Amino acid sequence: MIDSFLGKTRSFIPRPIFNLLNPLYHWTLSASAAWFYRFPSRHIKIISVTGTKGKSSTVELISAILEEAGYKTAVTNTIRFKIGNLSSDNLYKMSMPGRFFMQKFLRNAVKAGCDYAVLEMTSQGAITYRHLFIDFDAFVFTNLSPEHIEAHGSYENYRAAKLSIAKRLILSHKKNRILIANADDKEGEKFLACDADEKVPFNISSFEPYIIKKEGIDFTLNGKEVTSHLSGLFNLYNILAAITTAQSQKISDDVIIRAIEKFTGIAGRLENIDAGQDFKVIVDYAHTPDSLEKVYQVFQSSRSVCILGGTGGGRDTWKRKEMGRLADEYCDEVILTDEDPYDEDPKGIVEDVAEGMTHTPTIIMDRRLAIREGIKKAQTGDVVIITGKGTDPYIMGPNGTKKPWSDSRVAREELERIKK
Repeated sequence: MIDSFLGKTRSFIPRPIFNLLNPLYHWTLSASAAWFYRFPSRHIKIISVTGTKGKSSTVELISAILEEAGYKTAVTNTIRFKIGNLSSDNLYKMSMPGRFFMQKFLRNAVKAGCDYAVLEMTSQGAITYRHLFIDFDAFVFTNLSPEHIEAHGSYENYRAAKLSIAKRLILSHKKNRILIANADDKEGEKFLACDADEKVPFNISSFEPYIIKKEGIDFTLNGKEVTSHLSGLFNLYNILAAITTAQSQKISDDVIIRAIEKFTGIAGRLENIDAGQDFKVIVDYAHTPDSLEKVYQVFQSSRSVCILGGTGGGRDTWKRKEMGRLADEYCDEVILTDEDPYDEDPKGIVEDVAEGMTHTPTIIMDRRLAIREGIKKAQTGDVVIITGKGTDPYIMGPNGTKKPWSDSRVAREELERIKK
């Protein structure tokens, strides 16, 4: 609340002056929040997770392993906020809310007796200094690909924002600060070049041999066979990041394996909507070309009906044709629909996506009707893939309007409807 109130003062300051004072403004807010809540991160172990994709899943996997090991955890990510056994949906449309929110959350986690807080951290949070005055014990890098280019001005600026989170590790008041990074990613070396007391690279070869199936993943961990309910190569990387983090906290392989095999997935990430139908319905957050392709690849052996929007209005317009091209390549039928137009013409966004396609898609701007049509088109053994929103709780419209929404709920309702 305080963070939001202070943020409104920007409207009273001339833009040139505000731009000049912007760094000091954000630093002051971050420092004030930490001081007000008495620097709570110094009294709990903090694991920060960043990257373009897989942040929320990795956070949840790390938390699940820690809990299996007997620790009490707190979690913030795109999906939810959790302290111990209490969990609430993230309705902010921000993976990393404001500075006062974050510091209050950590103070409440300390009061609740949590041993660890596992935090998703974003580039947009970094450029507004939301990560300052949070003392890390460990930092985890998942991967990096172009995203939020309009917001940052360039891919290089986007990467620099992510790196700024890693660089905070060495400034932490904690001891034995650990940096964990995906060495298979093209940017992995840059993150591993950041200072830390210990650096732990991970790569997929450590899981060999592995088998990725539609219904899960089989892999080996130090010679022991493990079966995960998750699927897709990207999820194997998320699991690897979580396992490497858990090992850095001296958790045994047996505990790690139990946690991984119990973990059935999270809402909005390859979420299977099962109402007894003879085809699959999958809801996924994929909203970048890279993540979209990885989801499509999981189901490329099945006939697919794909429902997608494009990008949020006024941002990352470069992605639209590419996402249309991928849908055109991988999907047997494509339905384009509304997603988060904000102040942009939603039909124009969809038309931009369609420009990347050689086949003519079906366009249904009402997202519920688009999902309904996709389900109607499905045949036995097909997969209906609904992407772009995952657990996003709203469709964002013009002038800040918000329409309550849930792809999972609507898909389930439409499945029940066809059974009547």
